[in-house]
Amino acid sequence: MNINKSAGDMSVKEEQELNKIKKQNPYGMIVLIMGLVSFLFGPRFVIISVITIIFGLLTIRTFDKKTEDNPWTFYIGLALASSGLYLFIKGYIHEVII
Repeated sequence: MNINKSAGDMSVKEEQELNKIKKQNPYGMIVLIMGLVSFLFGPRFVIISVITIIFGLLTIRTFDKKTEDNPWTFYIGLALASSGLYLFIKGYIHEVII
């Protein structure tokens, strides 16, 4: 058995097994990253939080239970963006040290 096979040396059965593994929704990953940015910079730049919430609500319908892993990337991203919006509304500002 050759363990050092390249990607082109896979059998049809191996390719089918890899295709059965569920993937992440790319829009969910974008919403998650934008949600993090919204939480970090939303209290100062509210437009980031608003855009993230709108984008997340519009793209959450693209989630497919059969081929994709889970919708939590959408949920966490929307929660972080909502937190950034809440901080802006309340007037709280946190210092982000990079």
